[in-house]
Amino acid sequence: MHQSLEVFYEKVNECPLRDRQFNFFELVYVISGTGHHAVNGNKFAYFAGDLFLITPKDCHEFDLEGICEFMVIRFGEGYVREYQWQSIDHIECLLYYASDLSGSVLVNNDDKRMAGSLMASLRQAIKHESVYSEDLVRHLVNAIIVIAARNLAIIKPQNITPHEDNRLLQILDYIQEHIRQPELLRVAVIAEKFGLAPTYLGSYFRKQCNESIQHYISSYRIRLIEHRLRFSDKRIHEIADEFGFADESHINKFFKRHKGASLKGYRRALTPA
Repeated sequence: MHQSLEVFYEKVNECPLRDRQFNFFELVYVISGTGHHAVNGNKFAYFAGDLFLITPKDCHEFDLEGICEFMVIRFGEGYVREYQWQSIDHIECLLYYASDLSGSVLVNNDDKRMAGSLMASLRQAIKHESVYSEDLVRHLVNAIIVIAARNLAIIKPQNITPHEDNRLLQILDYIQEHIRQPELLRVAVIAEKFGLAPTYLGSYFRKQCNESIQHYISSYRIRLIEHRLRFSDKRIHEIADEFGFADESHINKFFKRHKGASLKGYRRALTPA
């Protein structure tokens, strides 16, 4: 990639590059046409209105059944570093689930329609460049990221389907919103927030998600800390402060217990020799 963000439209009757593996993230939206999308050996039928997220280490290709139209959004680590929306970190949610996502991101029908409108606007924005075109493109892409993240929050964990259990989705939203405030993520506090007994919350969450609520919270915090180490220049004590740890020693013990390395060691391993 020559820029931190690239957006383009393509109309093709065959995949120009097969079994591709890039060093950037890619969102591919199907405007029209049908076929199959293969990611790391898994194959899924695709249709108009589907949105796929491909990560840097994924091998993927499209098998087209006739002429198809796509909008493609590519962004690298530079764009992730620049992403500055001040509410919930939508792009972190997107990247948190990216490694085990294969099918279409969009599962909510209202969001499918909204994504379609945004993609049409995005196509117009790149077709007719004028003053502030780059700002407009970035705002549209950011809105698409928010929609994708919202749908990922619905379809993960894998056994949750849209509107299947509203209370569980609310609990997951609460955890994501307060992931930097450990005092609000104690089981007793969450249970009281949702009018449940702590013991019931634990068994309920495990039954619905196939893991304990403590494990889910810890895994989510670890992924976000990894995100900070990879995509930000924050110092270790700043990351510790952000996620509510008492000091560097505390966050290092937590991180090493889960990842087998200190934060500095993990960051060094990410830096090319």
